[in-house]
Amino acid sequence: MKAAIIMGSTSDLAKVEPAVEVLKKYGVEVNIRCLSAHRAHEGLSKFIEETNSDGTEVIITAAGMAAALPGVVASQTVLPVIGVPLSGSVLDGMDALMSIVQMPSGIPVATVAINGSKNAAYLALQIMAVKHDGIKEQLLVERKEMEEAAMKANEEVIAKFQ
Repeated sequence: MKAAIIMGSTSDLAKVEPAVEVLKKYGVEVNIRCLSAHRAHEGLSKFIEETNSDGTEVIITAAGMAAALPGVVASQTVLPVIGVPLSGSVLDGMDALMSIVQMPSGIPVATVAINGSKNAAYLALQIMAVKHDGIKEQLLVERKEMEEAAMKANEEVIAKFQ
């Protein structure tokens, strides 16, 4: 079980780390790179070529501002690509969000919320769960735990105001 995470700049690392933590918690091998679509395009293409043949199942990309990275990656692979728009400009991530969700037909990028790398990891896990029953089972257990926590919070609210 392998996923790749590509960010455009080292300044994005803190926003990407939650995805790494989630994937590793599920036992997924994570290959992480800092490869700008604009400044390191040859290195980026080489890494994408590697992911196409090394067992990588999903690629998470994180980029801000013009956010070309997810689209450039998607143009070079048929692996699922998940884009994480990052805040970092005066537009607070809206520029990146609009860039990532407006991909041309035939080159899709699944897109999560601004700074939503944790949800990108969960989406990657759900994609991998189609093939890996262990991941599917872990996700179901975690969902049940979330439901139980939500119901407990509901009971506490009811008890406080009765």
